[in-house]
Amino acid sequence: MAATRRPTLADVAREVGVSAKTVSRVLNEDGPSSPQTRERVLAAVAKLGFQPNLMARNIRVGGPDTTVGLVVPDLGNPFFGTVAGGMEDVVRGRGLTLLMGSSAEDPERERVLTETFLARRVSILMVVPAFGADHRYLKVPRAAGLPVVFIDRPGVGLSTDCVVSSNRAGVHDGVSHLAAQGHRRIGFIGDLPAKLYTRRERLAGYTSALEEAGLPYDRALVTGAHGQETAAAATTKLLALADPPTALFAGNNIVAMGVVAQLTRAGRKDVALVAFDDLPLAEALEPALTVVAQDPAAIGEAAARTALARLDGDRSRARTVTVPTRLVVRASSRPPRRGRTPAEAGS
Repeated sequence: MAATRRPTLADVAREVGVSAKTVSRVLNEDGPSSPQTRERVLAAVAKLGFQPNLMARNIRVGGPDTTVGLVVPDLGNPFFGTVAGGMEDVVRGRGLTLLMGSSAEDPERERVLTETFLARRVSILMVVPAFGADHRYLKVPRAAGLPVVFIDRPGVGLSTDCVVSSNRAGVHDGVSHLAAQGHRRIGFIGDLPAKLYTRRERLAGYTSALEEAGLPYDRALVTGAHGQETAAAATTKLLALADPPTALFAGNNIVAMGVVAQLTRAGRKDVALVAFDDLPLAEALEPALTVVAQDPAAIGEAAARTALARLDGDRSRARTVTVPTRLVVRASSRPPRRGRTPAEAGS
């Protein structure tokens, strides 16, 4: 079977019996045409299934494309998928289409991807900054009016809008909850690298909650992991301390999955756990997982509304929008068990 050829502008012109320029004028609304001609052109477009090449047109006339470019570090992370969903719900109402790409936390890959979006003349650029990236190269398009919004983390070298979670306050709430339950040795497993914005903010929330509860900060109880396997190894290391923690705080959803897996393998139901960010099926775990829930859909919506306001002419100073978190208490953050050693508790 021969491949079906996509209909062209020339095909529409031939169907109507007019010039390609006339068809172009009708579709782009950039010149005079009679109502009868317009009606015949649109009927032919519908009949043939012709789709205008908006990208080519916009590059030709120097205008923006009808797309929003979004760069995230990991397409497989459900958090960023939900952010994108919230964003799409807003921009779709303005006739914009969301395009996504992954930087894989690589600054060079992020730059190549953003420059691809810039070459396409996207209407809006959204970026979850890769660690180590320098965003000064976006100053020129930003100054020319392109709305640029950083999500989840601030960028570097560029003053522009940013939408983040209440990282510090959220972790403070989770650790304070564990302290109120009677835990005095609370371990922290954060993301890596240690200088990552979200890691630093969440660690600050951990230390402030300890201070508020009158608990000492013990460097031996603080570690990092990137991925489920390293999180599981970090869990094992913390629980092997001479004076191990009775509770753990997992710094993000991926770390939390590694911690849960290792506690399950070790049979350690005596160790309390709170995670930053909710997990799919968190309520179905045994015990059900207490979380500091972010609102990724609200983050996406806030980023989209901020960008659309800029698109509509808002020239006020760059601002940071902070989306609140919410402590969801479930069974995993129960009080420490008294009178039993860790070995006895795990048996």
